[in-house]
Amino acid sequence: MDAKTIEMYKNFREDERNSAFTYRSLAEMQKDGRIAEVYNRMAAVEIKHAEKWEELLTEAGVGFKPFVPEWRTKVLIWLARKVGPELILPSLQAKEKTGVASYARVGMARGMAMQEQSHGLLLDQIQKSNSGGMEGSSLALMEGRHRSTGGNALRAAVLGANDGLVSNLSLVMGVAGAAVDNKGILIAGMAGLLAGASSMALGEWLSVQSSRELYANQIKIETEEIDQAPEEEAEELALIYEARGVPVAQAQQMAAQILSNRDSAVDVMAREELGIDPEELGGSAWTAAITSFVLFAIGAIIPVAPFIFLTGNQAILVAILLSTVGLFLIGTAITLFTGRSVLYSGARMMIFGLLAAAITFGIGRLIGISLAG
Repeated sequence: MDAKTIEMYKNFREDERNSAFTYRSLAEMQKDGRIAEVYNRMAAVEIKHAEKWEELLTEAGVGFKPFVPEWRTKVLIWLARKVGPELILPSLQAKEKTGVASYARVGMARGMAMQEQSHGLLLDQIQKSNSGGMEGSSLALMEGRHRSTGGNALRAAVLGANDGLVSNLSLVMGVAGAAVDNKGILIAGMAGLLAGASSMALGEWLSVQSSRELYANQIKIETEEIDQAPEEEAEELALIYEARGVPVAQAQQMAAQILSNRDSAVDVMAREELGIDPEELGGSAWTAAITSFVLFAIGAIIPVAPFIFLTGNQAILVAILLSTVGLFLIGTAITLFTGRSVLYSGARMMIFGLLAAAITFGIGRLIGISLAG
């Protein structure tokens, strides 16, 4: 075992021990016995992970110091005691995500990575719970919102059109400022539309496809774990249900029943432990790419269209007018997500978009004068 690997294993061991110490402390603070039990069992899993790294270090003849909580752990626990455990849950979630990323790079730690991801979901459930659990209707509503993609799709549509409009308006005004003729402006605008839309489509395709491949690999790993260690998977699933307020015995019974059927077990574990819909895997990469291309193009065509029918200053003024209206409408659409007033959001988007166009127009004018001189 080389020095780099030894150091990595030691860091893993320290992280797991600190996490276990934190969860034990949270369990002691928790008034709801069900949630306290969830924390204790999460701590037990973290201890198993730590013991695995200690075993590997011992086999390699490497010693390690007795565990002492690091200062960050002590500060988090102090804050939890003084202000409330809810305050530190986001930090613990972030730490679990870091653990998933770190273990994902170590082949032998794939199972640990999945358990760390499961702990992140458990913390999310606890954070959203009230007095140790949610009512069934509240939980269903939360889950429906969590799995809904409609809001994300609408947000992507608005932002995609905004990117196309602002970027191409800036490009067209910059070229117009350089006193390029109407044909040159039109060519530049169409080139900007195609280049930007293609770039957006490619980026979206790669993003969604990479996510699909990641999800597929996670489901594959989850399937292997169900085959190899069904008891541990049942334990993880029971913990998730307990974090939602389901009584311990009922949660364990539900988990055992689900794990008794391999196919349904894979589907449920993917949804509950990984937060993945096995049927969709994040959606179609091609649909996302085509949608991004079209939405960007719709926004980008607005400042270019006047130059197809008009010339000179008249075309520039009409392009600015149409773009101003487009920017205001996009700003009003953003209020669906921000909750701000229509006038405020519309005016803000309009001002920033026109400011960007004015800057590029001025730069284009300076370049044009410099080249002409």
